[in-house]
Amino acid sequence: MNVSSRLLVVSGLYITCLITANLIAVKIIALGDIFLPAAVIVFPFSYIFGDVLTEVYGFHWARRIIWLGFICNLIFVVFVALGQVLPGAPFWEGQGAYETILGYTPRILLASFLGYLVGEFVNSFIMAKLKLRTQGRYLWVRTIGSTLAGQGLDTSIFILVAFLGTPAFVPMMILYHWGSKVIIEAAATPLTYKLVNYLKKAEKSDYFDTSTNFSPFRL
Repeated sequence: MNVSSRLLVVSGLYITCLITANLIAVKIIALGDIFLPAAVIVFPFSYIFGDVLTEVYGFHWARRIIWLGFICNLIFVVFVALGQVLPGAPFWEGQGAYETILGYTPRILLASFLGYLVGEFVNSFIMAKLKLRTQGRYLWVRTIGSTLAGQGLDTSIFILVAFLGTPAFVPMMILYHWGSKVIIEAAATPLTYKLVNYLKKAEKSDYFDTSTNFSPFRL
């Protein structure tokens, strides 16, 4: 299994964006009368790097990195929870803040993990299939089209599983979250083009998933 240093860098950036988004999501920001989690500014970038992985290296590599991101996020959550239950020093006064910022309820965790896996795999699948359909042309159609589907499912699953039946649930939350993520990724399309073109030239790779098994569980 030949792994290039560039693939490792893109994978590291992808996972960093993922964990950062989950960490800062606790803060709610206000854009006029619209309230969104702070993660909305960084989570779309994980989709950008996911698009790059599929476009340059193929679905088979994207699939591995998606699962690696899931495992890394799970490890992060486990150690955060362990840090929460460990006895604090007598002079430690930040337990309440720690639990407020880093504490996750099982329902929120389930919503986050389900949304991530479904959204990322759908995003990568559509990227790979559209590349075959368009014969490698119209990259912007593939990136935006896959994001519309992937982010739509990710956002819907997360909000429905996390908040349905609670006072915090507002149906428009899904539209606001989804729309803001798609807008950010669309605005970053020129950056995606530059990164993809650079990697294709540097790696001498432009992978087409003509005979790929698209099962998310085939590693």
